[in-house]
Amino acid sequence: MARAVRFDRYGGRDVLYIAEVGIPEPPPGEVVVAVRAAGLNPGEAAIREGAMAASFPATFPSGEGSDLAGVIHAIGIGVNEFAVGDEVLGWSERRSSQAEYCVVPVSQLVRKPPQLTWEVAGALYVVGCTAFVAVRAIDVSPGDTVAVSAAAGGVGTVVVQLLRTKGAAVIGIASEPNHAWLSAHGVTPVAYGEGLAERLTAAAPQGIDAFIDLFGPAYVQLAVDLGIAKDRVETIISFEKAYELGTKAQGSGDGSTPEILSAMAELVASGDIEIPIAAVYPLERVHEAYAELEQRHTHGKIVLVP
Repeated sequence: MARAVRFDRYGGRDVLYIAEVGIPEPPPGEVVVAVRAAGLNPGEAAIREGAMAASFPATFPSGEGSDLAGVIHAIGIGVNEFAVGDEVLGWSERRSSQAEYCVVPVSQLVRKPPQLTWEVAGALYVVGCTAFVAVRAIDVSPGDTVAVSAAAGGVGTVVVQLLRTKGAAVIGIASEPNHAWLSAHGVTPVAYGEGLAERLTAAAPQGIDAFIDLFGPAYVQLAVDLGIAKDRVETIISFEKAYELGTKAQGSGDGSTPEILSAMAELVASGDIEIPIAAVYPLERVHEAYAELEQRHTHGKIVLVP
């Protein structure tokens, strides 16, 4: 038997529990991963609450989690890409990674670079692939000035670093306790809140070329109000506002390929990008992990370890 996070109905963190389940058998073309680390993401909390039921309905009992890293435990018929004992990272589309064992198609896994810790590898998929497509969406060039909202969050910390690798000047919108980290990574920090438009203008007197929103619709509106071209305004979260204003809206689904994940893993392994780990919780403390996540002030990623 093995442990897995489950919920049987929509609701707050109290609906989560640890279930004892059988260790799964892999179907053809899939493998069983013994999970060593699984990152948490805000979208998983929203799915559990039922806030995304129209687009991502749950089938109960439901598991939790997409990010994962671990060791191949068993392989299904026809699997030639991996062998038992291989170290991998990837994602589950079945909301099942927050568990001791997870069944995953081989098309959703890549080899883990040895330089990555389990916690970093298990936190990479959503933030890495989302950051990749967000930066790709604005077609950044060396010398561009790009503003990023929620710049010190899980996705934000990757976005700002990826922009810097491409030669962009980056303005990071974040709370003041996160300004030192942003400055240390070559980002100009700007506090959010009243007067933000004026602070952005002061930080970029020559103008802002592109804007990446990682927080909410007010930032998409702000970007348009600042006169930034709509085809260079990207949001990963405010899809209705993007449709209303005609801006871009891409998310991790647009970058969910092993090629993109592998490329991001190599950038982290080389040291070009850092994945800050805010906290690590054992599986049985899943309620505490989500409580910290849902404060929405975490710098970096929160990870569960079985």
